[in-house]
Amino acid sequence: MIYLCCKIIVGEIPADKVYEDDQAIAFNDINPQAPTHVLIVPKRHLSTLNDLSTADDALVGALVRSAAAVAKEKGCDGSGYRTVRLQLQRPGRPDGVSHPPGTWHLLGGRTMAWPPG
Repeated sequence: MIYLCCKIIVGEIPADKVYEDDQAIAFNDINPQAPTHVLIVPKRHLSTLNDLSTADDALVGALVRSAAAVAKEKGCDGSGYRTVRLQLQRPGRPDGVSHPPGTWHLLGGRTMAWPPG
């Protein structure tokens, strides 16, 4: 399955990038659910999170550190933010999901309620 995010990673679709390193890319969400809403996507394709092994610990750590760097850059590191990791519930399901497994959403700039919203 080709996700829109994959096309952004390879430069086929433009995005408002806010962070990039050798393992991840982060860009503003086009349908923000908070004043700060950034998607953090691993550059390496993951079919599902079930495919992760201990060899991927550095990648997972890099994604978390990327989220913290983006929060600092966006100015919500002191006021608080939420990260949400996405996982397809049924891998391969053609449901129009545009985010690959392993994508993190960073939300900030407003009070976060529970349940999420």
